[in-house]
Amino acid sequence: MMKRDAPSAAETASPPVLDVDGARATIRLNRPKHLNRLQPDDLDALLELFDRIEADSAIRVLVLTGTGRAFSAGYDLGSIAERADNAEEQTAGSAFEIVVNRLEDLAVPTICRLNGGVYGGSTDLALACDFRIGVDACEMFMPAARLGLHYYKSGIKRYVSRLGVDNAKKLFLTAEKIGAAEMLRIGYLTAMVPAEALDEEVDRLATALAGNAPVAMRGMKRAINEFARGTMDEEAADRRHRDSMRSAEIKEGIKAFAEKRPPKFGA
Repeated sequence: MMKRDAPSAAETASPPVLDVDGARATIRLNRPKHLNRLQPDDLDALLELFDRIEADSAIRVLVLTGTGRAFSAGYDLGSIAERADNAEEQTAGSAFEIVVNRLEDLAVPTICRLNGGVYGGSTDLALACDFRIGVDACEMFMPAARLGLHYYKSGIKRYVSRLGVDNAKKLFLTAEKIGAAEMLRIGYLTAMVPAEALDEEVDRLATALAGNAPVAMRGMKRAINEFARGTMDEEAADRRHRDSMRSAEIKEGIKAFAEKRPPKFGA
């Protein structure tokens, strides 16, 4: 695997970078001098990359990470301030929300590789991933209350559904920073590792996800997300279940299990 924390000088300030290695895609936020603070152009770039990933049936898992010592410092506050007195501010806020919601609903399973601190809106970007593996030195905080910002509703819903009411209140209303151990305790992190073990743990999980049945995973991910949001389409979930019982995936899965070998699922 390529080393993802050591970009060349020519790469140190650019929109997010996509790398595809077999069944695994990696998107790397790439403004390390500013702790990968997201700019308006980055939002368009991320949406384009998400579309490219879903259009490639060979891609089975996405890893989202950052360049340098932080995952991301969130959305550029200067861009928000410049729009505060005109209608474009609403467009900017909606644009970020659209990106995060798009990531949450991405067809392939997603892993956030938290190589360092995660702040502001990027805490929601990471939370939209299916898994979050962080180094033991990472930290997070959500400063909305300090900034006088009422956060967008889908982000609040995501915090509540994934972390619980009390933890969402603590993070939003106190605007206090918490460290990796607390992030793990409240369920923000799904795994915490020393920095030297980060790539190994991400690779292990990415390999496991990439080897599972893509259609079944896509449907179950959709059902889980819908259930968490209280918007589950039960009829569609039942139909996907019935379809899976007649699918090529289940035939291969059962055959591989009987033959004591890894399954080989098609696109």
